[in-house]
Amino acid sequence: MKRFKVLTSIFIAYIAFISAPIAQAKASAKAVEIAQNIYTFSQSGEYISMFAVTDEGVVVFETINTPHAKAMVKEIKSITDKPIVWALQTHNHWDHSSGGQVFLDQGAKILAHKDAAKWIKANPYPDMVNPTDTWSGSRKDMMFGDTKVELHFLGLNHGMGMTVFVLPKERIAYIADLVTPNRVIFAVVPDFNPREWERSLSEILALDFDRAVFCHNEGENPLQGGGKEEIQAQLAFIQDLRAGFYAELQKGTNPFLIPSVLKLPKYENWVGYDQWLEMNIWRILSDEFMGPFPWYDVDAK
Repeated sequence: MKRFKVLTSIFIAYIAFISAPIAQAKASAKAVEIAQNIYTFSQSGEYISMFAVTDEGVVVFETINTPHAKAMVKEIKSITDKPIVWALQTHNHWDHSSGGQVFLDQGAKILAHKDAAKWIKANPYPDMVNPTDTWSGSRKDMMFGDTKVELHFLGLNHGMGMTVFVLPKERIAYIADLVTPNRVIFAVVPDFNPREWERSLSEILALDFDRAVFCHNEGENPLQGGGKEEIQAQLAFIQDLRAGFYAELQKGTNPFLIPSVLKLPKYENWVGYDQWLEMNIWRILSDEFMGPFPWYDVDAK
């Protein structure tokens, strides 16, 4: 119980910290229909889930945590009397993969990539349960009546087992953490491999969809999602960080002064620019001198 209270306090502090630079007002819990039978949902605006009402039941994308999950279940029940059959998780991080018990209590199954599931089992958290089902490889297709969901694992980028979901008929993608529109990268860029992240974003841009729902979104209408323009902007920001860093090196700037010297005015209106840009540059510096991290052999059995 003491450990639970400590971890809960840390989680609350974390949410308060990432919320500090947020400029826009956040909405109360609600669901928005963005396509026929496809809804986005947020409890407070900080995290956005998605759910699809299919012939076989409701499929949820991203469980987040117990308060979020309970509010989402309540909203789902106000929309349909169909059962919740699956909760699909994008990756391992506690702030995305918690709250699963709420959906187990509804009779749903929980699915995560095997790499995420291994991490979740090895790193228990009071609000998190192990997935009931796992998948492996780089691609899996699931059918729920006539609703198809493509699961794409793009290898190294962020966290473990990061999965991008695409609903091809609706031409909608669900993306967590890899893209946050209108915001510089969170703090010291934790658990990202920047070069592999760039590769992954390029591969996401090649997938066949028009609209994207982002779990974090600092745009004007976050529950409406965005599209490939926001993904391209995220990729450009990472590339501009690295290009700016090397431009300063070529000018002879002391590497350890670059984080405080380099400015990217193109992004000065993005959320977190004043608070996090310098930390973002420190991360580029450390990776360029020490090598990329995290890294693991994604093909290892």
